[in-house]
Amino acid sequence: MQHAALPSFITNAEELKSKGVAEILLVSVNDPFVMKAWAKTYTENKHVKFLADGSAAYTHALGLELDLGEKGLGIRSRRFSLLVDDLKVKVANIEEGGAFPVSGADEILKAL
Repeated sequence: MQHAALPSFITNAEELKSKGVAEILLVSVNDPFVMKAWAKTYTENKHVKFLADGSAAYTHALGLELDLGEKGLGIRSRRFSLLVDDLKVKVANIEEGGAFPVSGADEILKAL
């Protein structure tokens, strides 16, 4: 899951957990220090774990890398949310363009 959807996952964490979601993980192409600082900005968060994908290896393995080198940002990640069960992707909500209508918690809740 990426940042635009993050508040919806924090707000809906209890409902997601009640429907069987064991872990809510946020993965971002940042270093662990940035992720730790970012997590601290969400003081109300008790369930979302922030994970660093500093070299974008995980993002690349998913095929979700986004080259923003021309904007000076290097390799980043497309915005997405995944519902994974027993290491199998059951739902992949991948954003297209500048709007972020499908990667929020509401879409994952619909799939549960």
